Amino acid sequence: MPGIASAATAVLIGHVAGGTSTIRVGAGGIMLPNHSPLVIAEQFGTLESLYPGRIDLGLGRAPGSDQRTAQALRRNLSSDPDEFPRDVQELADYFSTSPQQAVRAVPGTGLNVPLWILGSSLFGAQVAAAFGLPFAFASHFAPAQMMAAIEMYRRGFRPSQSLAEPYVMLGFNVFGADSLAQAKFLATSMQQAFVNLRSGRPSQLQPPAEGYLEGLGPQERALLDQVLSCASIGTLEMVRADLRNFIRQTRADELMITSQIFDHAARLRSFEIAAEALSG
Repeated sequence: MPGIASAATAVLIGHVAGGTSTIRVGAGGIMLPNHSPLVIAEQFGTLESLYPGRIDLGLGRAPGSDQRTAQALRRNLSSDPDEFPRDVQELADYFSTSPQQAVRAVPGTGLNVPLWILGSSLFGAQVAAAFGLPFAFASHFAPAQMMAAIEMYRRGFRPSQSLAEPYVMLGFNVFGADSLAQAKFLATSMQQAFVNLRSGRPSQLQPPAEGYLEGLGPQERALLDQVLSCASIGTLEMVRADLRNFIRQTRADELMITSQIFDHAARLRSFEIAAEALSG
């Protein structure tokens, strides 16, 4: 999809892990309907072998494609709701050392690659709770069912060997700058991306545009109000207040901060503001 560098996730993870030394690097995520669980186990087993203790594997069920693309991937998109849980279990089995496992992932077998369940609806919450896995919700672009999904996950959580208590990660957009006017200007790149995507015109991230919001109709404004409800646009103090309120409301264990800002230096500055806001 234009504007999303997701075609070769394992390759990108290897590139980032190879250029760093301490941070964890993970998939956010691998859409299992598009992949063989064995291939994913071998890819992430290889990454874990190269960068021990630094690799996470996030799993989602959205196909992210149409039937024609699925055919090109040599996959059949199933409407069976149990298909994704079965794939998750199969993948987990490849990392296990069970003697009943007839097919082995090499590398992969016996490696500790933390699995996450990703979601933007209630289904992912149910799967994560049933497997006793950490749950990451895509509130940074699909926040509508966030609170319901968190509640369902925590209420239905079953402890597992890998996780004793529920653990929730939430996405949050930060457009931080040294002035409110600059922050609002930088955020127009993401606003354009959302409107283009929901209008059937996905594109690469565009430069910020003066007066972009003012030129939108009420339908597009309402769309942005909804999809960017989990976002902070402003200065350090404004970002700090928004993050504190969000954490207080959701009781999130971890946040995944995204700053889709066109200019690289401005994007780095936004991450610096988010880091300072969270540490202060």
